[in-house]
Amino acid sequence: MAGADLPRVLRRSMMRYGVVSPWVAVLVLAACDGEPDSLTAPEVPVASVTVSPATAALPFGTTIQLTATVRDTAGHVLTDRTAAWSSSDSAIATVTSRGLASGVAPGSAMITATVAGASGAASVTVNPLVFAAVSAGGIHTCGLTTDGAVYCWGWSVDDPQYGGATTDGSGPRAVSGGLTFQSVSAGGLHACGVTTDGSVYCWGSNAYGQLGNGTVTDESAPRELSGDLAFASVSAGGWHTCGLTTDDAAHCWGANDHGQLGNGGTTPASTPVSVSGAEIFQSLSAGRTHTCGVAIDSAAYCWGTAPAAVPGGLSLQSLSAGQGHTCGVSTDGEAHCWGAGQWGQLGNGSPITHSATPVPVSVESDVASVTAGGDHSCGVVADGVAYCWGLNTGGQLGNGSADRVAHATPELVLGGLAFQSVSTGLFHTCGLTTDGTAYCWGWNNFGQLGTNDATDNVTVPVLVTGQQ
Repeated sequence: MAGADLPRVLRRSMMRYGVVSPWVAVLVLAACDGEPDSLTAPEVPVASVTVSPATAALPFGTTIQLTATVRDTAGHVLTDRTAAWSSSDSAIATVTSRGLASGVAPGSAMITATVAGASGAASVTVNPLVFAAVSAGGIHTCGLTTDGAVYCWGWSVDDPQYGGATTDGSGPRAVSGGLTFQSVSAGGLHACGVTTDGSVYCWGSNAYGQLGNGTVTDESAPRELSGDLAFASVSAGGWHTCGLTTDDAAHCWGANDHGQLGNGGTTPASTPVSVSGAEIFQSLSAGRTHTCGVAIDSAAYCWGTAPAAVPGGLSLQSLSAGQGHTCGVSTDGEAHCWGAGQWGQLGNGSPITHSATPVPVSVESDVASVTAGGDHSCGVVADGVAYCWGLNTGGQLGNGSADRVAHATPELVLGGLAFQSVSTGLFHTCGLTTDGTAYCWGWNNFGQLGTNDATDNVTVPVLVTGQQ
């Protein structure tokens, strides 16, 4: 029967029997007004919203989950309400629609949750980064904070260099895992660190087993080195890694096409192998395709295939292996370099093809430390002044220019900063000042300078984001 005919039929029935049934009246009203309304209880009003934790302090580049609790006037928790989240200053702290707050710059911000006109807030303080060390890799950089956390920035295909953080081109991001490190070393496309208990963890590219975990699978988060060895130090090279155990035994793992593992062969190893020879080392440095070390008697050794003494009989206190050259500081405070020198990276004032014997670097002051990078080198003299020399394609010398010219004599790093150390990457350089502030300069196509962008090269030191 058509719906329009229903009221007429009902009226006839009511008149015929002389009875007006309340149920019939309801049906009449329903028929006249259309479908009956749903019988739903009115929504319980929201009386309050609280956010927990109410106060939070988080290091720059980390996140914290905030939770909104919604209550009615009787204090009952309303679990069916969704909060809208906002930040009073998104330049300091951002928040997602689910309450995940991230610290993006030092400072304080209020994170607010709002439900039906009621709101609650949490005070979030983002603490600045304070670095204890910084290490420049191929196209990324890693830094160790004073509380043992590691942050990385730069190349991040599949996030490997960040150890689980996100986009490339951004500033420092905390390496995942919550580990406490005593040192960190950035290599070609990977990084490794030693924790406070002597364990080694590596992450990033693993094409040749340079992560040392028994596989050749890339890792976006730190993964522990295979074996039961306890390490005192680790050095990440181009495609291999080396380390010294706490009992002074030298081990290497990864690519071995040039004999850089020092075990007498050229087969890659995805777990640590012992370095050949009877030398006992006090330090090791892994370069692109070679490795060098300083023995306990201060003699320098380098290898493919097996350790061989560096000619010249120098007594070194430290050394650094680069792409095709090596530099070291003698026990009397003089800097020397050897190997490839076509871009002036040996620093002796004259670009030459190579030198198998260490040549003195043309620096008048006593040198505290020296570092060899791609095709450039840098050093810090006793008063904290930094000098760089060699190739300057992207401004990696920090002298205010960028050119494809050999700079065979050390040139002053501009900015008037006093450095405690510098570290050279492929085409960029980073340094740590005496007050624990990290600066970088040079090539920045992957954001390896840590300045929250991945665009222009920088020819003078710039502050790494996240510091005070």
